[in-house]
Amino acid sequence: MAAAVVVAGGVKAVGWLIAPTFLAMVIVIATTPVPTWLVRKGCPRWLATVVLVALVYAVLIAFALVVAVSVARLATILPQYAQHADALGAEVTQALARFGIGPEQVKAAASKVNYGQLAGFLGTLLSGLAGVSTNLVFLLALLLFLGIETSGVGRRLAIVYAAHPRMAGALDGFVHGTRSYLVVSTVFGLIVAVLDTIALALLGVPLPILWGLLAFITNYIPNIGFIIGLIPPVLLALLQGGWQLALTVAGVYIVLNFVVQSLIQPRFVGDAVGLSVTVTLLSLVFWTWAVGPLGAVLAVPLTLLVKALLVDSDPRATWANAFLVSDRVTAEQARRAG
Repeated sequence: MAAAVVVAGGVKAVGWLIAPTFLAMVIVIATTPVPTWLVRKGCPRWLATVVLVALVYAVLIAFALVVAVSVARLATILPQYAQHADALGAEVTQALARFGIGPEQVKAAASKVNYGQLAGFLGTLLSGLAGVSTNLVFLLALLLFLGIETSGVGRRLAIVYAAHPRMAGALDGFVHGTRSYLVVSTVFGLIVAVLDTIALALLGVPLPILWGLLAFITNYIPNIGFIIGLIPPVLLALLQGGWQLALTVAGVYIVLNFVVQSLIQPRFVGDAVGLSVTVTLLSLVFWTWAVGPLGAVLAVPLTLLVKALLVDSDPRATWANAFLVSDRVTAEQARRAG
């Protein structure tokens, strides 16, 4: 346990390096079937690698441009809602006064809220895009080198298999589990993103594409991604059309996102990766603390890697699977044993 604490502290200290490196590795794992398919069709391996790197670069750059443009537009339209925010603050003050809270105290608290600081916060966020671009360059460089080295993965795994067959099998299981998790999360993420974008556009909420993109990204965050993707569009709807529009947006998100992300998707994710819901939630908390916000997105793949290295590769630790995997997996294992 003491060694685990020391390792966790070391991971947190170098989280700035672990998060982008592991993200690059996960992206390569997810896209490796593309060059493999091209090679089987007769494409030279070098050309297949170039196609893979170009495809990943195009997706990441397009994603970064959409986010940058959308955040810039958000920074320009928020000041227009300053009067709406003041009116809402007055309504809240009156409502609280009806419940016995003194108007002087409410006014004193409300006067301390400066809605104009939202624009200043977004300006700071925009000025920090240079730092984000630096991380993006680092990520693109990692993707380039990892993409080039994918051609030798088979030989490397053969060496590992010769020396430690169980470790090779555990790493292979990690790759397949990660790929299955990404496929399930991407499919459900696209579904909720499209539905949310259409619903927000019909309701007249500004920047529906940005909020749809946010819903897609937060879909990779287990258990609480729905809540994170819900808050910004509801707040903007509150400023745009008042409480009625905000409640409508919240209701639409609950019907679409909560049902899909919180009720249906976890069952498919559990079947794809074999982790229990409790372990998934705990991994979300731990990896977010250890490597930062990106750890929330990478929580499941990181947990699968740790499980492969410490549990699946060691026959003495197989008992730990009873507390890590889902009920369906344990039932299947019991059926096979019986």
